[in-house]
Amino acid sequence: MTESRVAWLRTHPPAVDTLFAVGLVLLDAVFTLLTPPEYWPRSLPVSLGWSALCAAPVVFRRLAPWVAVGVAVATLGLPLVLGYAPTTQSLALIVLTYTMAAHRSLRAAVLAALVLWVPVAVANLLAPLGGMLEVSRGLVLLNNVLITLVSFFVGRTVHARRASVAVLRERARVAEENQRALAEQAVADERRRIARELHDVVAHHLSVMGVLATGARRVLRRDPDAAEEALGTIEQTSRTTLREMRRLLDVLRTDAEPAAELTPQPGLAGIEALVEQVREAGLPVVFRVDGTPGPLDPGVALTIYRIVQEALTNALKHAGPATAEVRLGFGVYSLVVEVSDTGRGPLPAPDRVGHGLVGMRERVALYGGSLRAGPRTGGGFRIHVKLPMDQVAPTGETGAA
Repeated sequence: MTESRVAWLRTHPPAVDTLFAVGLVLLDAVFTLLTPPEYWPRSLPVSLGWSALCAAPVVFRRLAPWVAVGVAVATLGLPLVLGYAPTTQSLALIVLTYTMAAHRSLRAAVLAALVLWVPVAVANLLAPLGGMLEVSRGLVLLNNVLITLVSFFVGRTVHARRASVAVLRERARVAEENQRALAEQAVADERRRIARELHDVVAHHLSVMGVLATGARRVLRRDPDAAEEALGTIEQTSRTTLREMRRLLDVLRTDAEPAAELTPQPGLAGIEALVEQVREAGLPVVFRVDGTPGPLDPGVALTIYRIVQEALTNALKHAGPATAEVRLGFGVYSLVVEVSDTGRGPLPAPDRVGHGLVGMRERVALYGGSLRAGPRTGGGFRIHVKLPMDQVAPTGETGAA
């Protein structure tokens, strides 16, 4: 059966219950044909009609369960008229007992079972029907009690399982919402941090521009060449500042940030000092530079520094006895930052968000790059970042960060 058919059956209970009732009628017809002919009803078509009437409560057992119970109890008078009880009558009672136990509260399920089976027990004790087998009234009563108990407790078991599944689904939903909220909070925190650092970079450039403009104004008449050089530097610095401002506006998420100190953030020049600090902390690190480093925007240099810092910090915390390698690759079209270690790698708790990786992805996405993080071939963990050079290299002439 295809998934679409299963979904249709789940969303159309009346159709399923109608098919169920038809199946009960067919089952009664099979039972009748398998019995010796001398025990058949006087009219098979009429018997089939009464069987369908006894199975009718099954059709609306979920739409109107108490109405179905009432109709089923009303059909208990048929044996007095017909002289026999259709098999569908007993099967319908069993199905209704199970349905009430599986879908209703305990009190309603017990009440329905009593309403359905007490009249049956009274009828079997006062006016038992004859048949192929002569059995005692006590055995018939015991059989009815056992059928009632089995139907009832199977239904209650299904009810308890459904309730347990509903609780687990609710817990999973709440946990997913909490996880999503934690992830969103982590992204927001990292974006605020990035925005604050970019704010520091922009503020530093603006302070440099102010100093250069003051100097150019003072030497404009007596040293035009020096003034022109200062104005060229101001021009280049202003372009860099505009780019950083655009990126700052992309990640800014709060109106209240602490005042920035007018000092430059760490860049590529600080990576060697960072590597040395990690070595002193107990993790052997190899630092390698491939290609010729070119001028980079200060925000890009800061991003590279933070990625290396976070990756080495994670390696120091989680790798155990291991070695690490930091590689910077300067190509024509892209800049590659790779930090790998030979340890066991970070093992975050399943219910905790990895804020470090969230921050790295936010920083890399800010410059149109890509980040891959995962197990390293041969053991350990690897962070691989690729930044497009047209997004990270400043236009015009400038110095390295």
